[in-house]
Amino acid sequence: MSLFALLIICAVNSGAQGKKFPTPPQPSDPTINNQRADHTLPRQQVDFLELQRESRELSDLAHTVPADVESVSHGLLPKDLTEKLKRIEKLSKDLRSKVRP
Repeated sequence: MSLFALLIICAVNSGAQGKKFPTPPQPSDPTINNQRADHTLPRQQVDFLELQRESRELSDLAHTVPADVESVSHGLLPKDLTEKLKRIEKLSKDLRSKVRP
């Protein structure tokens, strides 16, 4: 009976405390926390003129592609079509990486 009462008291006592997660131990080097808090990636300076130039080039190249594809449908393959498409892909990747936050 006393064992039963002891179990009930322990269960009630542990339930009253609630579920708390243990706190992580302190680092052995106290400067680690300060470095994490102060660590921010420096934002690269965005060259807006370069962005505009690249976006204009991308737009100009993209406008020429439908005519080139039309030529392909007539059996003619423009020799610079693959280079244009590669350049479009490169420009779009560059622009995406520059404007990504």
